[in-house]
Amino acid sequence: MKKVTAACMVLALVGMLASVARADDAPAQMQAEYAVGIDDILDISVLQPEKSLSTVTVAPDGSITFQYIGTVHVKGMTLAKIQEEIQSRLANGYMKYPVVAVSLREMHSKKFFVYGEVIRPGTFPLEENMAILKAISMAGGFTKFGSSSRVKVLRERKDKPGYDAVKVNIKNIMDGSDKDDIVLQNGDIVVVSEGVF
Repeated sequence: MKKVTAACMVLALVGMLASVARADDAPAQMQAEYAVGIDDILDISVLQPEKSLSTVTVAPDGSITFQYIGTVHVKGMTLAKIQEEIQSRLANGYMKYPVVAVSLREMHSKKFFVYGEVIRPGTFPLEENMAILKAISMAGGFTKFGSSSRVKVLRERKDKPGYDAVKVNIKNIMDGSDKDDIVLQNGDIVVVSEGVF
């Protein structure tokens, strides 16, 4: 009877772990497909034979430095490929059967810019699904001269030099209009102009 109960508990536990794993699949998959860039911050965990955790920043030359193996070029690689590379190099004379996990702590290689009549103009890290209102709030909001009706996004053209300008109606967005909102892309420039008095 005790053996049956123990077996049931093990099966229940395995079922719970499987459902948790499925719930975490989406963000894990997104991270796995992400191509690492300069200034991104990675967490690298060695899980065996000895546990250790290192936090590294991708240098301007696209590389990181990791204990035992030195410099690893990671720019443009997925997290899975970086994991494979570090594991392989550690196994090559440094550790017996190493198990390595690599995750993205902070994404800084993708950026957007905010200029004009905002409190803190400058460069900001681009987050997933970053909308225009959040971008302006990250720049401290409008100055007293900034006009919510004179906002545009400059987006670099893919086929020729220059930018396409997209006017943004902030008032409509604040009133709940989805069609007036814009999800920013890497390299977008948000420009807030002075109001006309």
